[in-house]
Amino acid sequence: MNPEQLVRKVTAATGFTQAAGVEVVSAEAGAVTLRLPRKPDLLQFNGFFHGGVVSGLADHAAGAAATTALPPGKIAVTVDLHINYLAPASGDSLLARARALQVGSTICVVAVELDSDTASGARLCAVASVTLRVVDMPAIQP
Repeated sequence: MNPEQLVRKVTAATGFTQAAGVEVVSAEAGAVTLRLPRKPDLLQFNGFFHGGVVSGLADHAAGAAATTALPPGKIAVTVDLHINYLAPASGDSLLARARALQVGSTICVVAVELDSDTASGARLCAVASVTLRVVDMPAIQP
């Protein structure tokens, strides 16, 4: 399975990413871009994407970026996520661009940039630094 097939399969599996409607834009070894379209269930009372949704997208993008750089049968799971919110995520969608900075046999570190995508262009709304542990990949449920 190539990196994009793996990320698409995991993202479509039952859980947060499927329920939220996360879309895979691109995936290669160590780098993943995901998109999350705006829908009412993902917003705060004031119409911005909820901070938990923003961090959830960052978390999934980081795990995907690290996992695509690992040997087959291994997956990266988050042990620490630090996020800085820079501006309200008020666009029509969120775009997460994750890049593996370090991929080791037990620990990985990934940087994630999140843009609020509007008709007038993308605006950086958050950045995250994520540390992940390498574990054996469980069976992926459809």
